[in-house]
Amino acid sequence: MTLILFNKPFGVLPQFTDERSETARPTLSGFIDVPGVYPAGRLDLDSEGLLVLTDDGRLQARIADPRYKLPKTYLVQVEGDVTEAALATLRRGVLLKDGITRPATTERIAPPALWPRDPPVRFRKTVPDCWLTLTISEGRNRQVRRMTAAIGHPTLRLVRWSVGDWTLDGLAPGEWKRA
Repeated sequence: MTLILFNKPFGVLPQFTDERSETARPTLSGFIDVPGVYPAGRLDLDSEGLLVLTDDGRLQARIADPRYKLPKTYLVQVEGDVTEAALATLRRGVLLKDGITRPATTERIAPPALWPRDPPVRFRKTVPDCWLTLTISEGRNRQVRRMTAAIGHPTLRLVRWSVGDWTLDGLAPGEWKRA
């Protein structure tokens, strides 16, 4: 079995080919040259961080399928000054168009020591921002972004830090290692 941990940079498609675009967008094939591995779950084009790849279909399903409740932790920069009441809403579960989310684990944190994003998040003097950790146990489409928007704090930067026990620790953007 092959298991790869990859730090997906901003703007990289979480797949090996891009058939839908006339302009070439970066894909996993520009970073990972291991045959037969596929992403276990997705990470949006405009999100960064840990992407787990494997050649084991059962493990891939176990990582991606919400019924296994594998925790995924994100570092999230949001617009505005998040209150304890807003955090409590995330902890209870947020009503989205596709139903209520499972409760999340979340807290406010100091800005983490991350690599610079290219392009950088637009800085606005008149609009504060803050950072959260957010751990969810499901994986709906753009779920973290929709959850923070639902509490009135749109996501500015989203970095998946961990999936289960696997973390980004020691991996720079674009780097990968076997786990």
